[in-house]
Amino acid sequence: MNILDTLSQAVSDALQSLYGIEQPAGGIVLQETRREFAGDFTLVVFPYVKAARRAPEAVATEIGEFVRQRVADVKGFNVVKGFLNFEVADSYWASFVAAHCADSRFGLRSAPEGAAPVVVEYSSPNTNKPLHLGHIRNNLLGWSVSRLLEAAGASVKMVNLVNDRGIHICKSMLAWQRFGGGETPESSGMKGDHLVGKYYVEFDKHYKAEVRALVEGGMDDEQAKREAPLMKEAQQMLRRWEEGDAEVRALWETMNGWVYRGFDETYARLGVGFDKVYYESQTYLLGKELVQRGLDMGVFFRRDDGAVVCDLTADGLDQKVLLRSDGTSVYMTQDLGTAQLRVADFGAERLIYVVGNEQDYHFKVLKLILGKLGFGWADKVYHLSYGMVELPNGKMKSREGTVVDADDLMDEMERTAAEVSRERGKADGLDDEERARLHRMLALGALKYFILKVDPTKTMLFNPAESIDFNGNTGPFIQYTHARIRSIVRRAAEEGVGPCTAPAALGDKERAVAKALHSLPQTVAQAAAAYSPAQVANYAFELAKAFNSFYQDTPILREADPQARSFRVALCSFVATALKNTMMILGIEVPERM
Repeated sequence: MNILDTLSQAVSDALQSLYGIEQPAGGIVLQETRREFAGDFTLVVFPYVKAARRAPEAVATEIGEFVRQRVADVKGFNVVKGFLNFEVADSYWASFVAAHCADSRFGLRSAPEGAAPVVVEYSSPNTNKPLHLGHIRNNLLGWSVSRLLEAAGASVKMVNLVNDRGIHICKSMLAWQRFGGGETPESSGMKGDHLVGKYYVEFDKHYKAEVRALVEGGMDDEQAKREAPLMKEAQQMLRRWEEGDAEVRALWETMNGWVYRGFDETYARLGVGFDKVYYESQTYLLGKELVQRGLDMGVFFRRDDGAVVCDLTADGLDQKVLLRSDGTSVYMTQDLGTAQLRVADFGAERLIYVVGNEQDYHFKVLKLILGKLGFGWADKVYHLSYGMVELPNGKMKSREGTVVDADDLMDEMERTAAEVSRERGKADGLDDEERARLHRMLALGALKYFILKVDPTKTMLFNPAESIDFNGNTGPFIQYTHARIRSIVRRAAEEGVGPCTAPAALGDKERAVAKALHSLPQTVAQAAAAYSPAQVANYAFELAKAFNSFYQDTPILREADPQARSFRVALCSFVATALKNTMMILGIEVPERM
C-alpha cells in the first residue's frame, strides 16, 4: 500500500473515531501540497467541520495528531486554517525508489484477462485528399488516448472508418477524367493521395470558373452553383456509382487504391495504426434495418414526403432525418449501424469517437437515438471532442489547396530537427544512419508533443518553429533529458556502481524527484479518466525539469559515499523509465544517446 492509500485509510479511521463520521477511504481526497507551504499531501477539512462541531483549525489538528501517531511514515504535519498538510518521512521516499527503480513497467497497468475492450475510432479520412495538419491532431489524439487507456488497465481496439464514397470522391474522379490525361502516381512521381487531392482542387477551380460565368450571364449565385455543368456531372457520377455502374466503380477502386497506399505510408511514418479498418462503402446501408426497427417501435415516423425522422424536440433538439425521401441513408444512419456492428465485432465496453468539436451535435443525437432504440450500451458512447488546429496565417481550406499537408509538415520538421541538432552538436559522434534516425525521432517527438501537450478540448495554434527546442516545454527537451540519463547509467555500469540501497535522509532535490515519480500511477489514472494525454505530457515535462534541477545541483557519479552514489544512479534510472513510459503513451520514442 502506498502512502496515499495509507493516509486515506488513516484519515477515514480518524473521522470515525474522533467524530463518528463515516467516510470510506476511497472518498478521502488528498492533494499535493502547494509549493508555498511545508508538506507533501494536503487534506481539506472544511467538509467535515459541521459534523465534527469544531472549528476548522481544531479539526485539522486533531486529525493530524491521530494520523501522525498511527502512520510511521508521517514525520509531522502543519495546519493552515482548514488545510491539513502531512509531511512524509524521507525513509518512505527512499524506500519507494529502491523498491520500484528496476520496474520497467512502472506506471503502466495491464488489462484483466478477457476484459471487454474500449473501441476507439479515429482518423476517418476522406479519400479525395491527403492527410493534413488537422488529421495529424486527430490521429495523434486517437493513438495516444488508446495507449493511455491501455496504460490505465483497459483493453483497447483502435478502428478507422474511411469515408470512401460520396459527392466529394466523385469530384476528384471527374476532374481526373476531364483534366488528368491518364496521370498516375507512377507517371507523376506523386504519392497517390496527393495526386487525387490535386484533382479535388482542380475540380473546385474549374467549378468556380463555371459559376462565375453563369453569374455574369445573369443567373443568381445559388442557382449558378446548382446549374454548373461540372457539379451536375459529378452528381450524375454519384448516382451511377450507387447504381453499381461498372465503369464508375472501376475508376473509383483505382483512385481509392492510390489513396490507400498513400495513407498507409503516412500512417506508418506518423507511427499510428488500427486493429480494424471499416469502409463507408461497405457500412453506409447498415443503419437501414435499425431505421425499420425504430419505425416498428414507434420511435421514428415517416413524413408525407417519405423521409424517416426521429423527433428529438422533447429532448431540446430538433427533428433528425434518418432516411431521405428517396430512401437513401445519411451519416447518422451509417453511424447507428456501425455502432451496433462494433459492439457485435468486439463486445465493446465503450465506444469512443475522436472527432472535431464541429460534430458535437451529431454525437449528442447519435447517443440519444441509440438509447431510444433500446440499446443499453448507448450511454457508453463517448465523443472525444477536440478543438481545431489553426496556423499563424489562419484556417486551412482543402478545396483551395491551402492545407498544411501531413507529409510536407513531417519533411519540414525533419529538416528543422537536423538543422537544430547540428547547431547544438546533438548528433556528434553518430554515424549517418544513427544521425538520420535521431533527426526523425526528434522531429516526430517535437510534432507529437507540441500537439498533445494542449488539452484536447482547446483550439490550438501550431507553430513548427516553436516545437523544436532543447529547452522549455517541448518533446526534444524531454528526449534530451532521457538521453542524458542513459549516459549517466552507462557510465555508472562501467564504473561498477553497486546496487541501490535506501539512505536514511534525502536532499531537497532528490526528494522532489522521488515525489514526482511517486505520482505517475495517479497521473495516468486521472489522465485516462479525462481522456487527456495533455496531463501525461505535462507530467513528463515537470519530471524532466525536476530531474535537471537535481542533476545540476547534486553530485551523482562524483559522490564519495557509495550508498548515496548507488541510490542516485538508481533514481536516475527510475526517471529514465518513467520518461520512456510516459512518452510511449504519447507515441514518442526517446533516444538512448544524443
